[in-house]
Amino acid sequence: MSNSNPSVGAARRRWADPRLWVGFAITAGALVFAFRGVDFKVLAAEIAKVDLAWLLLPSIVGYLLCTWSRALRWRHLLRAFGEIETGTLFRATAVGYMANNLFPFRLGELARSWFLARETGMSGAAVFGSVIVERVIDAVGLLALAAIVLGSQGAQASGLDGRQALVALSIVASVPLLGVIALRQAPDFFIGLVRWGLGWAPRGPVNRICGLLDQMAHGLRGMRSGRDLFWVLFHSVTFWLVINIIPYYAAIRAFGIDLGGLWPDLQASWTLMVWVGAAVALPSAPGFAGTYHAACRAALVPLGVSEELALALGTLAHAVFWVSLTTLGLAVLRFRGTRLDEAMAGAEGGDGAAPAGGASE
Repeated sequence: MSNSNPSVGAARRRWADPRLWVGFAITAGALVFAFRGVDFKVLAAEIAKVDLAWLLLPSIVGYLLCTWSRALRWRHLLRAFGEIETGTLFRATAVGYMANNLFPFRLGELARSWFLARETGMSGAAVFGSVIVERVIDAVGLLALAAIVLGSQGAQASGLDGRQALVALSIVASVPLLGVIALRQAPDFFIGLVRWGLGWAPRGPVNRICGLLDQMAHGLRGMRSGRDLFWVLFHSVTFWLVINIIPYYAAIRAFGIDLGGLWPDLQASWTLMVWVGAAVALPSAPGFAGTYHAACRAALVPLGVSEELALALGTLAHAVFWVSLTTLGLAVLRFRGTRLDEAMAGAEGGDGAAPAGGASE
């Protein structure tokens, strides 16, 4: 007799989804890259030397500020659809972070969209559209920061031509930015142009892409005034240049890494953030294990940090990141009387949500 339990059927579908196994394969490959040739006795010794006060206190405060900063920016992206309390947006953002750490397929963006729509009664399509816009803004911000990093010490340390890297990343960053502008100014024309350009492709994927663009256009309508645009840009710049590097700088200080003073340490923190941001955008197992560690090794070893010290920093920094944000999200669910399986079900089939793609940290 077949099992008609919907949760069992959903679990079987998840395990049969090839995206899940691609993510696990990438995680395994990243772990091999991160730990190859590492002396584990030296690694353990480096971990034992960490200053936990420097690692834990600034990092936890930094992650709380990151969550609050995203909530402030999200408020301006949604203002045209109604005034939403920052606390409500903070809780939804925390649930999203938690979901990315626990659920497969990067369901965090869908989880926070579902949670906010449930908390406020807003349209799920409008909420998810604003999330897509936010992710495009983050992609542009990360690429711009990567161009700055590679144009300075990161390029020299990696053996790259800083000017070539700057030009290439500037071009790449301009593509989503120009797409957002076109979608905001002439959504019907832009979506029609995309559909025409993809006329050779199967109808199902094309309809999905155009559906996401339509949701994104819906989200862009939430940002009507120049004042909202200013605050979105302000919070984005503050987030990427100041708030988001706090945990990385704290980790560098906690392990006693001295790269020559405050400014080189800050440059290393931005370099770490760029590498980690790019790495966690890849498909991987929930929680970003492996890709996070590989990014720390790739970022720090060219700066003269030993492989064991880079991996020690990556291991503990990742643990603090995972525990802090997962605990915060679970606390929000408990406070709001929501079960974890309910959040996952909402993320997988919430109103207005489309299946998730990759998402950065």
